[in-house]
Amino acid sequence: MNTVLEHRTWRYATKKFDATKKVSDQDLETLMEAARLSASSYGLQPYHFFVISDPEIREQLKPASWGQSQITDASHIIVFANATDFGEELVDDYVSNVSETRSIPAEGLKGYADFMKSKLMELPTEHKSNWTARQAYIAFGNLMQAAAELKIDTCPMEGFESEKYNEILGLNDKNLNAAVVLAVGYRSEEDDTQHYAKVRKSTEELFTLI
Repeated sequence: MNTVLEHRTWRYATKKFDATKKVSDQDLETLMEAARLSASSYGLQPYHFFVISDPEIREQLKPASWGQSQITDASHIIVFANATDFGEELVDDYVSNVSETRSIPAEGLKGYADFMKSKLMELPTEHKSNWTARQAYIAFGNLMQAAAELKIDTCPMEGFESEKYNEILGLNDKNLNAAVVLAVGYRSEEDDTQHYAKVRKSTEELFTLI
């Protein structure tokens, strides 16, 4: 089995973490960089990540996560928060970054900026929020796979009350919404889930070659 598939076979949604094991600062920086380097539509990255290790904050978040132990037992939890709305500043900030990073005069990027604005600015607020959440999920998947390559366990979590997360983390004031949560750490030897066979649809069911 090649390493790409080996990593994907090894990872599973860890249900019980070993609370005594912590992800190193170096590995955590690698995971953060993997998320930062993730693809996003137009490269706009309309999201923000909250990496939470503070035990008091996590105790507050646990009831809003249906009491799931991963919230307090994992080494860290990462909240992927999408922008709930945006204006032209999203594009303008990106174009400024492109200009500086690639040493391109800003006026040479005006056509591309206008194109992005024409596609995004007229969207209803609800559609904007749905679009930014999808972008956050791309980064979410990339970080989860990077963790598997480092043999760091994860549990993707949608079982939480985003409104309460937003309140506890002060996201409403930041124009952000908790879209999805990733618990990161190391599996407990007592987690029976690690021994279960991976259940997926067959290649024939899932793919159509045209």
